[in-house]
Amino acid sequence: MTCQHSMTRLICWLLVSVAACLATVSVASAERRVALVLGNAAYHHTPRLLNPVRDAESIANKLRELDFEVIVGLDLTTSETEARIAQFARQVRGADIAAFYYAGHALQLSGANYLIPVNAELKDDTSLDFEAVQLDFILRQMSRETGARLVFLDASLANPLADRLSQAGGNSALGLAEVEAPAGGRGTLIASASGPNQVVEEVVGDHSPFSGALLAAIGTANISIADAVKKAAADTEAATKHKPLVVSSLEGDVVLRAVDLQAPLVLGEEAPAPPAAAQTPAPAPSQDQAAIEALRAKIPDLATDSAIFFDIPVQFGDPAIDGKSFAMLIQGKPRFSPVEGLDKKVWDNHCSACHQWTKERLCEQAKTYVTADTSVLRLEHPLGTRFKVALGRWAKNDCQ
Repeated sequence: MTCQHSMTRLICWLLVSVAACLATVSVASAERRVALVLGNAAYHHTPRLLNPVRDAESIANKLRELDFEVIVGLDLTTSETEARIAQFARQVRGADIAAFYYAGHALQLSGANYLIPVNAELKDDTSLDFEAVQLDFILRQMSRETGARLVFLDASLANPLADRLSQAGGNSALGLAEVEAPAGGRGTLIASASGPNQVVEEVVGDHSPFSGALLAAIGTANISIADAVKKAAADTEAATKHKPLVVSSLEGDVVLRAVDLQAPLVLGEEAPAPPAAAQTPAPAPSQDQAAIEALRAKIPDLATDSAIFFDIPVQFGDPAIDGKSFAMLIQGKPRFSPVEGLDKKVWDNHCSACHQWTKERLCEQAKTYVTADTSVLRLEHPLGTRFKVALGRWAKNDCQ
């Protein structure tokens, strides 16, 4: 393939570099890691939760960075949850590290813990068997022929469905019951947002305190996952005064991100260094590449690192639009004319009227900022540059 234009040349160079990096990683990382990540927020029979979907998406991205094969389920019904678990059960068999993360509602009954899909109504204890998913069932799937197992539960919120079940004679209890680690493999680590039989209040923010602390800790280089989770638990307790549960039977240190601090930085397969006299300095970036990187450096950051969703308010870092979702903004008006000198009566209309914006149309526009991210600076947007930056991140999240 011949790269004739400056942008094409840059893309070619990036593809070659990324391919070389991936080749190096595949050789160096023989360990197989598989994770199931579930997050439920949009419940049908109880108020919507704020954090679980954002938390689950961010945890999934973090685990991908740590070389996990990740199966994700967001706002799933009972049957959809069971389908994801079945996929996980097939994929996780024989993995060196198996991981499970859940954020959303859960409850306990007679010492057993149940995760609650979004369609669960729980009119009585019989419906619990058919509408909820027992945690032990998932733990059993991740224990077949696997090495180390990691379990993260951000599911200790006060639960109206548990109250309803109790009123119907189900005798469900507050919070989660103590989770027992399955035997075998290289042991299990279990971390929960609170101790047994305790509940916590949902905190408004980019992430729940527990999941936010996990995100900050579990990717730390050369730190065992047990130590990383203990730090996350300590940070959570300092922020909330609730002490998370951490139980570990792991054998030896399980390190998710091992970095050889003495090794040279190499792209592609390692080759012997040439004699000192034969070494030549690395070529300087071309003028085209330098210009593109200079443009990229001017792209403003958002005020949040979280995944972006269509109908969830966003902290853009721009006071004029902060705290509004895409769904809200496209029903509003532009802040100024998209074309200089245009009569106000032409452009002072709701954005959805002049652009015929729907979620699908907006998604198509957003995708242009992923494939050519510097285009966010090409033309000023009537809702500001950070709006286009957020669109690009939304598109990376498959326009959820």
